[in-house]
Amino acid sequence: MPINVNDPEYVSAEKTYFEADSLEEKLIALKKMISHAPKHKGGENLRQQLTTRRKKLEQEIVRKKKSGKSTQTGIRKGEMQAVFIGKTNSGKSSLLKALTNAEPIISQNRFTTTEPQIGILEYNETQIQLIEIPATDSECFEKGIVHTADTLLFVVTNLDEIKEIEIKLPLADGKKIILFNKIDKLSPQEKRKISATLQSKKYNFVLVSTIKNWPDNGLEELKEKIFSTFNVLRIYTKQPGKDPEKRAMIMKPGSTVKDAAEKILKGFSKKITQIKIWGPSSKFSGQIVGLNHKLKNLDVVEFKTK
Repeated sequence: MPINVNDPEYVSAEKTYFEADSLEEKLIALKKMISHAPKHKGGENLRQQLTTRRKKLEQEIVRKKKSGKSTQTGIRKGEMQAVFIGKTNSGKSSLLKALTNAEPIISQNRFTTTEPQIGILEYNETQIQLIEIPATDSECFEKGIVHTADTLLFVVTNLDEIKEIEIKLPLADGKKIILFNKIDKLSPQEKRKISATLQSKKYNFVLVSTIKNWPDNGLEELKEKIFSTFNVLRIYTKQPGKDPEKRAMIMKPGSTVKDAAEKILKGFSKKITQIKIWGPSSKFSGQIVGLNHKLKNLDVVEFKTK
């Protein structure tokens, strides 16, 4: 007999799973479903089914990668999306691998990346979609993703490359961060000169290296800079008597409790009998509020349902 799982995080992950446009996105959602599946004895069959589905999905991803076929059926824009843009051999693939769960092909050969590569950056209890697109000097370069991205990550190894990239993207209006890559090959004096030049031009920038044990490789600073470009609220949900979920729900500024409930599942707000709030928008801990209550960043919302 099927189990009715009422955990909002499970319901949300299940919805994401069925709407996913790629096998990788399905796998991420499926893993979240498994982590939120019922732990009691009655949920054993469900957990086994989900685990079997996960193994098959992982095998399918490996099989398609070996065959050279794409696992993408289209890229569904994430709630927070940043795109790596740069010339060939600038280190875009290495940065994607260093920051996310992706395993792009990394090679000294030119134009190795021929189609968009997706990874998920886990930061501040959120998931940020990072995409590497083919090099700007490649025949495979395509501007479509860039024009809708929230944040543009210009990967350069030479200051002149910044203008070269900007010329190719006259309509892109995402927030820009300059990633001056491969600083492990530069002297301290060269790094100081580059920083001074970028500061004088008022660029938002980071000097980075993908060598993880390199002193001051800039990767943690880069994560924070990417996250800070998104104007969003991080909202946490909880069930009565339990701790808040570890993964934040991403909402737009001005969102209400009803917006959060409907994001979990369409029609979910109609099943709610009581709402409690902890955090910046509450007058006191555990305040009972209505569906029209406006949320603030880092609020914790408890939904009690029928």
